[in-house]
Amino acid sequence: MTRTDLLERYRALPLPTTKDESWRFTDLKGFDPETFSANGATDIAAAPGLLELEAAGVVRVSESGLEIDRAPEGIRFEPLADHPLLGELVGSDEKFAAHNAAEWKHGLLVHVPKDVVLEQPLMIRIVNSVEGGSLFWRLLIVADAGSRFSVIEEYASTTPELSGYVNAAVEIFVADGARVEYVSVQNVSQETWHFGTHHARVERDAELDWVAAGFGSKKGKIRIQNDLAGQGATSRVTGAYFADGNQHLDYDTFQEHIAPNTTSDFAFKGALRDESSSVWRGMIRVEENAQKTNAYQENRNLLLSKKAHADSIPGLEILANDVRCTHGATLGQVDREQLFYLMARGLSRGEAERMIVRGFFQDVLDRIELEPVREALGAALEARIPQA
Repeated sequence: MTRTDLLERYRALPLPTTKDESWRFTDLKGFDPETFSANGATDIAAAPGLLELEAAGVVRVSESGLEIDRAPEGIRFEPLADHPLLGELVGSDEKFAAHNAAEWKHGLLVHVPKDVVLEQPLMIRIVNSVEGGSLFWRLLIVADAGSRFSVIEEYASTTPELSGYVNAAVEIFVADGARVEYVSVQNVSQETWHFGTHHARVERDAELDWVAAGFGSKKGKIRIQNDLAGQGATSRVTGAYFADGNQHLDYDTFQEHIAPNTTSDFAFKGALRDESSSVWRGMIRVEENAQKTNAYQENRNLLLSKKAHADSIPGLEILANDVRCTHGATLGQVDREQLFYLMARGLSRGEAERMIVRGFFQDVLDRIELEPVREALGAALEARIPQA
């Protein structure tokens, strides 16, 4: 399809409303994607990042373009153009995916050849910088058989008050026996609408270790889908999010078991303060031929105020008969006894809450293999509790 066709398709699709089941708890009233424009961006902006680490490749992206600061030899780490796999996983059948397909200009291809191992991660920084601006981002990751590497992308804004619209689409292909670690950290301003469609396909005996962290944004939706397409495929998804003020975070996750003997392990935790809210809707689907599937998903929420609210909706759709699928979802207030115990030992309320939050997130942080990422996310979570 041409860009004109894609734009027509996007315009023909209605903006989702709370009458749509998957948008029941996320009201987009007052949001019009057409009112945002990236006109006026002149240079590639920078913003303070949560993650500072040694990287084999570095890319900076903003409304005006993409700049590769460093690229490792022996792999393709280059601006994305036409590619046979582009659009295969994230198409144009949903309003925001269609908008991305029609409008993206700046994208990146990461293609690591067979059996190549990168010791250091590849780092991508996406920064929105134009007041009232739109930023469309596209990432295509192709891991050939036996390759091993890590890709980290971080979304940020130049100022905390910046109003904007960020729309991202990420496609990840993990070939037989490859191992990919993919980290996506969203820390845009609390006046930026953020939508993302992330879809991976994992082939025979391959592994995908996925980390998703959400700190910023006003409202939006992040879709995360894993297709376990080859026998022996494994995916592990670890998520941590923190919302305060009037923030609203929405995660829609889907683990699709297509081949037999596949494993998915999904753990998301969130903490909410003030009048913030979150939605997690998680589905495990096991196809008829996907016998010996082992699938797990959990979502746990810690409410740090009386007005914070979380909706947690796990689901199972199992068409095979020899499987092991489990799920859990919880939400609860801070334990007053824990708070009293810590404050009785001389900690301020803020210090006590920070310690409780750190303890709540510790098991998901322990799942993150890259130590600098683990430490940075732990520090960012604690920093969201105000000082006494």
